[in-house]
Amino acid sequence: MIGGKKGEVHYTYSDDEMKKVITALKKDGKRWKEPIQRYKGLGEMDADQLRETTMDPERRTLRRITMKDVTKAEAMFELLMGNEVAPRKEFISNAEIDRERIDA
Repeated sequence: MIGGKKGEVHYTYSDDEMKKVITALKKDGKRWKEPIQRYKGLGEMDADQLRETTMDPERRTLRRITMKDVTKAEAMFELLMGNEVAPRKEFISNAEIDRERIDA
């Protein structure tokens, strides 16, 4: 989230998009608040920010997720989002991550 003039807010989806906004702000002679605020999850946003970015049908991005093996997907979800830290830490440490599949 970056500000131009006081009260102006820009939400960006990726680092590339953020760089474009910064370039445009510089070109227009505008400044922004440092450090740039980033959100790791929806729980870090307040209600107004959620309404603007996530709930507004005109601004949000929805992605369809399909799965062939529900049991395998459920196990992975539990591993990554569950309460047990040790197995998640081991998975992350040992996993070969295909960086092409990670959203920016």
